[in-house]
Amino acid sequence: MASVLSPTRWLHLATTALLLSTNPAASFSSCSVSSSSSSRPSSSTLSVASTPPQETSTSYDTVKVDLSNGRDYPIYIGSDFTDKEAAALLRKHIHGKRVLLITNDRIAPLYLERYQQLLADNSVDDKELVVDTVVLPDGEENKSYDVMAMVLDKALELGLDRKSTFVALGGGVIGDMVGFASAIYQRGVNFVQIPTTVMAMVDSSVGGKTGVNHPLGKNMIGAFHQPQCVFIDTNTLNTLPDRELKSGLSEVVKYGLIRDAPFFEWQEQNMDKLLERDPDATRYAIRRSCENKAEVVQADELEAGVRATLNLGHTFGHAIENGSGYGTWLHGEGVSIGTAMAATMSEKMGWIDEGLKQRIYDILESADLPVKLPRDSPMKVETFNKLMSLDKKVADGQLRLILLQGDLGNCKFTGEFDTGALQETIEEFVKEIEG
Repeated sequence: MASVLSPTRWLHLATTALLLSTNPAASFSSCSVSSSSSSRPSSSTLSVASTPPQETSTSYDTVKVDLSNGRDYPIYIGSDFTDKEAAALLRKHIHGKRVLLITNDRIAPLYLERYQQLLADNSVDDKELVVDTVVLPDGEENKSYDVMAMVLDKALELGLDRKSTFVALGGGVIGDMVGFASAIYQRGVNFVQIPTTVMAMVDSSVGGKTGVNHPLGKNMIGAFHQPQCVFIDTNTLNTLPDRELKSGLSEVVKYGLIRDAPFFEWQEQNMDKLLERDPDATRYAIRRSCENKAEVVQADELEAGVRATLNLGHTFGHAIENGSGYGTWLHGEGVSIGTAMAATMSEKMGWIDEGLKQRIYDILESADLPVKLPRDSPMKVETFNKLMSLDKKVADGQLRLILLQGDLGNCKFTGEFDTGALQETIEEFVKEIEG
């Protein structure tokens, strides 16, 4: 049963929620969008049951992504799923008789066989499913149309029809490519996300953004296509390399900066536990991040306004990833430097104070994330300007950025900023390389 917690676990979550904010109405701060037509999310709070549920054999959380036209879907978050429970949760979101399970060559030896068996386990519902697999090469450098087309090739070879379901097993690269393949195969088939990295669990698996990279820009070819469900087993993080764990934490930090000040403050107190992979802290951080992401997606599914604020640091970060060569930086590492640049620019314009900027640098560094470019970086001022001009948030030729403004937990998506501060920020970070 979903969201069934033991009394001990319930008490932990309830205590954490109380520590997060003494003013529940302010639990999520707001971000503004400089457009009169943009939507804006209402404030909400972390909800905890008023009485502890009865203890059962399994405890997991469910976060719901509310969308229109009956497209709502759940995010299951747990760590102690039995095979039967995992199979039952996944299979109830498979509506046809054919499944194509896609992963990469690093995840395949670890989890492919298990999930193929879970998806094929008809003992939980007597439904016969045929589960085929595809293994793609790992890495951001392989997030391309040609690699993604391997999924389409396999689907066509197998004769899969529109009732088939694609299942993405892996990190953000796999999730994005499989989601895009499912969006365009026969004009759209269902898909399920099974993320195995922090980055994918807290961000990319939720919200329906799918796509591949192009030599001229990151994620420039893609579509919005929502999954049927997101299944998160945090035990898969036990095999995640430390570098990738830290990379994912940059997206966790983001939520606190743009809309959830109490969550940021919790991170300041618990970053060491996240780095140590403490199960309770990890599960809480994933759930809180998913709650934030789900609310923003509900308010602005197609990124017409407020959803763009989830890209704090990404315009700078994507330029760094592309300009340095895809695969040189992990996505979260580029975002971390980009977040430091956004904070620096915001402080230069007087939108945030020096103290908040320093807290941002401090929390990123406490997560062992980069906040500046290395001496051997190929990034130049001209490189930043060229690649940022190709960003997806450019509108009518005008660059728009997500910047921080006011107290912690507030930001602004705007094209109305001091261009001098932008150039000064870029020059300052590039100067560190040249100096």
